[in-house]
Amino acid sequence: MSETATTTQPEQQKQQKQQPSVARASGSMAIATIVSRGTGLLSKVLLIAVIGAEVLGDSYQAASTLPTMINELLLGGVLTSVAIPLLVRAEKEDGDGGESYAQWLISMGTLILGIGTVIAMACAPLLTKIYISDSQDANPELVTAFAYLVLPGIVFYGLTALLSAVLNARHVFGIPTWAPVLNNVVVIGVLGVYALLPGELTLNPVRMTDTHLLVLGLGTALGVLVQASVLFPALKKTGFKFKWRIGWDSRLSEFGGLAFWVLLYVGLGLASMTVLTKVATSAAGTLTAFNYQWLIAQVPYGVLGVSLLTALMPKMSRAAANDDNESIVRDLLFGNRMSAILLMPFSALMTVSGLAIGLAVFALGASGVEGGTRIGLALALSAFGLVPYAITLLQLRVFYAMKDARTPTVIQALIVAVRIGLLFLFREVSAPGDASQLAVGVSLAMSLSFVFGAIVGQVWLRIRLGRLRTGFTIWTVCLTVVASSLAFGAAKALNWLVQDLFGFSSVIVASWVEVVLVTLIGLPLAFGLLAAFRVPEMKPAIDKINRLVRRR
Repeated sequence: MSETATTTQPEQQKQQKQQPSVARASGSMAIATIVSRGTGLLSKVLLIAVIGAEVLGDSYQAASTLPTMINELLLGGVLTSVAIPLLVRAEKEDGDGGESYAQWLISMGTLILGIGTVIAMACAPLLTKIYISDSQDANPELVTAFAYLVLPGIVFYGLTALLSAVLNARHVFGIPTWAPVLNNVVVIGVLGVYALLPGELTLNPVRMTDTHLLVLGLGTALGVLVQASVLFPALKKTGFKFKWRIGWDSRLSEFGGLAFWVLLYVGLGLASMTVLTKVATSAAGTLTAFNYQWLIAQVPYGVLGVSLLTALMPKMSRAAANDDNESIVRDLLFGNRMSAILLMPFSALMTVSGLAIGLAVFALGASGVEGGTRIGLALALSAFGLVPYAITLLQLRVFYAMKDARTPTVIQALIVAVRIGLLFLFREVSAPGDASQLAVGVSLAMSLSFVFGAIVGQVWLRIRLGRLRTGFTIWTVCLTVVASSLAFGAAKALNWLVQDLFGFSSVIVASWVEVVLVTLIGLPLAFGLLAAFRVPEMKPAIDKINRLVRRR
């Protein structure tokens, strides 16, 4: 017995040494995500400046979303939630460290994506008809022409997800997170070339040989190709050698079973969004308000929450492969607490200054002050759902780590059922045609459904794994609520004094002053109070600040 312990202990220490810490991996990914979102925003601003937001812009947007939608239905959700746990198990169980299984996943995934791409391109006119049948703005012929050029991106999107999964399983997180930046850079360059082309894209008739059309369509596909291509050298650097493995694998049926449940999960999400769209379109402007407030609310989660989730997933998968429930619970507890610590201050920011954010960002555009107010109100009254949203997604990933795709789908079905019920309820209680009330109602339905999902997921995991130390998580959430409330209460009070002192005549200028002031004061103060409350997860940051102070 002692000999076994002596043999395994150095091996465990070696593995721990090779694995990057969650904090370090999350920090690296957060920086990459910030750069990625920044360059992505720049590319979208340039896109509007170059091609406008009229027929050409709507047609391009409609076509460019097709590859991501089809990829998600074909393989995207499966890869994100299932591939890493299976790769980790193969790494543990197979004599070659899971390399042949990774080769098989890449080979079969590429084959499926290739077949799907060919079918999608053959059905491009039908896809256009289904996708924009009710649109009055997009040009069907132009959407179809763009679709022929951008649909090969299905393969590249899928390869990006496949290769990223293999790299994440090998503890490589940086390159997959930075890859989208290259995509954005390529798109920015393509838009620059497009702007320099003489003349304009001809809409009547639409010609596939039009230089403008080819530059924009092929340039978009090129960006996704570059995003996928940079992952190959990174994978090779880990020692991975690719070999085509087409055919049956002993785990194919297992993968197929998991994939069925994940695809059903994706389908439930699409059904939910279909109902939401139908409810939102019953009052003009509601859907736009919901989409924009959701886009803003997702920024902190995309930068911080996704990085944390990506870094935790391989650890939980490895613990599940070893039947180490104690480690799974520990990682879940850490993830829940970190989600609250990282995201609650941003949730508080959007709650107290959501209206100002809506006016500052959107009132100058076509939506005007009324549209900015509608977006801001929806954001402020539904921002509380940010932390439950992050916790729910983490809980679902725990089930996936345990190779259980059925339970997340059942939980998703319950969440969707509650969401749909709330959507119809808020539609009935909202004043007919009042877009502001309905926008708030739709946004509340989304946030409340995630509160429900977080509760259900925690209870389900308690039954599955035993004691989860839920009280410790609730205590941390309470601390973050108190710290955020004190911090942003003080920041908001200071803003009132500044607004009263200077008396800004422009509502947009006043909104920008509030957003900047409350953000610069509220966020640091909230995290400072969490440090003062001695929240354990804040200790590494405090130690680093102390070291920097001592160096001076």
